[in-house]
Amino acid sequence: MRRLENKVAIITGAGRGIGFAGAQAFVREGAKVVVAEIDEDLGRNAEARLRAAGGQATFVHTDCARSADVQTLIARTEALYGGLHVLYNNASVFLGKLDGPVTDLTEDAWARILGINLGSVFLCSKYGIPLMVKSGGGSIINTGSSASVMGIPGCDAYTATKGATVALTRSMAVEYGRQKVRVNCICPAGIETEMVKASNLDDPNFDAAYFFRRAPLGRLGTPEEIAHLAVFLAADESSYLNGAILRADGGITVTPIS
Repeated sequence: MRRLENKVAIITGAGRGIGFAGAQAFVREGAKVVVAEIDEDLGRNAEARLRAAGGQATFVHTDCARSADVQTLIARTEALYGGLHVLYNNASVFLGKLDGPVTDLTEDAWARILGINLGSVFLCSKYGIPLMVKSGGGSIINTGSSASVMGIPGCDAYTATKGATVALTRSMAVEYGRQKVRVNCICPAGIETEMVKASNLDDPNFDAAYFFRRAPLGRLGTPEEIAHLAVFLAADESSYLNGAILRADGGITVTPIS
């Protein structure tokens, strides 16, 4: 039996990168996957590729920072598949051209980044947990970052959202564990995704080699490596993990770098 057989999963931001790699891994393990994606083309393409590979997957257009969209997402998931067992809060943005030190950040940029990165976790959890409890419990997987646990210059809004995601993970784990809902968090560092390529990592003030390639493993990670960890957290194998903060970072956050 596949590890996620008979499980229904929502993956936010699943049109590309870490989210799409997670969706591929989930369907391979037997899950029915709802692709929650704001970009119509990415979402439809992801659905088509997952189905072509033999998976059960449905794209639902969703702006995860909008309450109405998230409520529709949860209702569609129940109508399509009858329940919810895994909520993978993956959607987030790194807006290098808008983010920066707090003294340079505009209030609009601050609100936008918090709304997407942290607001989406709140909204999807708020409306998803009741369906998960109704379905007998399940697993919530939040997405933090190496920035959750270390200082990175030039992205104070992003860092704030990722630190808050870790704190919220712990709080929710305590709050909902008795209702058979486990909540854990993956904290990746530099992962080879489109978002990283489009970011300002080539800026001399934010050097990818400095932050990532000097880690003990000496390289960026891959979306597939994060997907393996997400499958583990979604599966019954991790049934005693709750409130765990798992650093998938090549060792960067435990390495003194001069």
